[in-house]
Amino acid sequence: MKLSLIIITLSIFLISSCGRIDDARQDKIEKKSRKSAAAVHAVIDAKYHERKSALENFVKTTSLKDKVCQLFIVNIDGDKTFVPVEKDFIPGGYLFFSYNLAETPEGIMKFTDSIRNYCHSKGVVSPFLAIDQEGGYVNRLRTVCGPLPSAKRVSDRLNVETAYRLYSMQAIQMKALGFNMNLAPVVEVETKDNEKFLDGRSFGDKLKVRSYGTACVNAFENRGIATVIKHFPGNTNTDPHSGLPEIKLSEDKLNELLVPFSQICRAEPKGVLMSHARTSCIDSESPACFSKIWINSKLKDQMKYNGIVFSDDVFMGALASNGFPPETAAVKAIEAGINCIMISEKRISGPAKVLIEKAENDRNFAKLIDDSFRKIVEYKMKSGFFDFYLNSNGDFVLVEKNPVLQDINSRLEEFNKARLEDIDIYQTYF
Repeated sequence: MKLSLIIITLSIFLISSCGRIDDARQDKIEKKSRKSAAAVHAVIDAKYHERKSALENFVKTTSLKDKVCQLFIVNIDGDKTFVPVEKDFIPGGYLFFSYNLAETPEGIMKFTDSIRNYCHSKGVVSPFLAIDQEGGYVNRLRTVCGPLPSAKRVSDRLNVETAYRLYSMQAIQMKALGFNMNLAPVVEVETKDNEKFLDGRSFGDKLKVRSYGTACVNAFENRGIATVIKHFPGNTNTDPHSGLPEIKLSEDKLNELLVPFSQICRAEPKGVLMSHARTSCIDSESPACFSKIWINSKLKDQMKYNGIVFSDDVFMGALASNGFPPETAAVKAIEAGINCIMISEKRISGPAKVLIEKAENDRNFAKLIDDSFRKIVEYKMKSGFFDFYLNSNGDFVLVEKNPVLQDINSRLEEFNKARLEDIDIYQTYF
C-alpha cells in the first residue's frame, strides 16, 4: 500500500515537473516569437513610413497641372501606336472602346505597351488602362478573348466557385493584353424600376449580387486587375446617356437595395463608380456624382469605403442636358468628393484648366485636388507602378518603374492558355 502511494506520488511529481519544464520552454518560445514578430512589425512600420514620406514628397513636388491631369480617365485615340491628343495634358487613365482594339491579341499588346512606353519616356505617371468588360453585350474584348456571358446568365448557370474561375480566366487574358483596370462589375440589385436599363447586367436579387459580385471582384483583383463596382447608388429605367434618372424609392427601400454595395466594398474593389441618378429621399437636388451626402456620408463614412471614387461619364446627356457641361461637372464632382473624373471625350484641357484656375484661387479646393491625387498615386504605388529611394538630401523619393511587361510571346502563351480554359467553362455550362 505504501509502495503504491510512493509510486503515485512520484508520478505526480514527475508529471508536474515535466509540466513546469514545458511551461518554461513554452515561455521561452513565446518570448522569442514575440521578439521575431516585433522585428517584423518594425520593418513593416519602417517601410510604411518610408513609403508615406516618399508619397508626401511626391505630392508636394508635383505641379498643380500634373496633379489635375491625374484626376481624369478619358477615351483614347487610335488602336496601333499611341500618340497623345494633347501632349501637355496627359490624363491619369485611358478608357478603351471597341474601336480602340486591334484585331489580334498581339496588336492590342503592342498598343498598350506603346502607351506605357510613351508615358515613361516623358516622365508621366503610368496611366490606368481601363475597359468595360462586364460580359453579355457590354463585352469590349469579345473578338479576341474567350466568351464572357452577361452577369445574369452567369448567376443563372454557374455556381459561385465556377463563376470565380470564369472571371479569373478573363482577368488573366486582360492582364496579358496590357490592361490593369476593369470598369465592372455592376452590383445593382435588379428591380422592376431598373431591369429594362440594366438588361442582364445585374446578377439579379440581393443574395446573388452579393455572392457573385464578390466572386467577380476577388477574381479580377487577385489576378492584378483593379475592379470598379458600379453604379452607386443605382439607376432607373431612364438611360443616363440621354436623361437624368430619378430614384423615387423610400429611404428604407433604397437602403435595403444598397446592402450588397456595402458588403462588396469589404472585398476592397479599387474603385466605386457613382451614378448620375438623383434620389428624392436622400438628396433630391444633386445627381449622386455631385452629392456630398452620397459620396462622403454614405459611401465613405457609413460604408467605410477608402478606395478611389469615380464619376460616371460627365459627357453623358444626364448631365450635359441638365445644366452641367463637362467644365462645370468637373468642379462639382471634385467638390463632392470624387477622386477620378471619367469623360468619354479625348481632350481634357478645357475642364482641367477650370480645375487649375479654381485651385489657384481656393485653398480648400486645392486641398481636395491634393487628396485625390494622393489617393490615386498611392494606389499606383501599391500596385507596383513606383519604387522609392532615399536621395542625397535624406528625402524618400518616388520614382516610376520601367513599365515594360513580359515579352509578347510569353504573354500570348498565358493569354491562350486562359482563353482555352475560358472556352471550356463556357462549352460545359452554357
